[in-house]
Amino acid sequence: MSTSILLFAAGLGTRMGDMVKDKPKPLINVAGKTLLDHALDFTVLNGVGTRMVNLHYFGDAIREHLAGRDIVISDESDKLLETGGGLKKALPLLNSNPVLTMNTDAVWRGPTPLAQIMNAWEDHMEALLLVVPKSRAYGHQGSGDFTIHPDGQLIRGSETIYTGLQMVRTDTLEAITADKFSMNILWNEISSRSSLYGTTYDGHWCDVGQPSSIPIAENMLNV
Repeated sequence: MSTSILLFAAGLGTRMGDMVKDKPKPLINVAGKTLLDHALDFTVLNGVGTRMVNLHYFGDAIREHLAGRDIVISDESDKLLETGGGLKKALPLLNSNPVLTMNTDAVWRGPTPLAQIMNAWEDHMEALLLVVPKSRAYGHQGSGDFTIHPDGQLIRGSETIYTGLQMVRTDTLEAITADKFSMNILWNEISSRSSLYGTTYDGHWCDVGQPSSIPIAENMLNV
């Protein structure tokens, strides 16, 4: 059975400043390729089914960029729904459970991240997040997101950083009544049942969240 994926491309990208005055952050170029295309390249993989991109800010530009490709659009032009709400809206068109979601504001060097997380998935999990240790994370300004236990369970902490890629069951998501909410709401619910897991990415990862991260990302990719 294949697993569908939603790529988040609807955000405002405000930390990019003037770079997003005339285009959305996913269409910013890093090392000669848009951030969105960096992410999409990883989705051409056996076991990945429906590929979906959501859009809001400069949505027409993203739609035009994707024209002619086998990619489904989840249109949030009328209301930005955040990550959890965006996934919930997309569920009717994502024909798998679990599903994958991936942020589009990062670049990677190393093993294919989707292959790693799909290979690490086990049926007892409700959510599996791909995390990276600080020593192999670049351009990230936060203190960290999670601590990973020896059995793979995640708790809030600062030892590892969430890479923006997860595999998650949709059952709990369907029970949330709000239409606009962060993925953190879902993770907290899953964590309360000791069913939030993580796996550590074996390569290098760069958060491209602000203009200063672009040269850092390009240097990482060119090593």
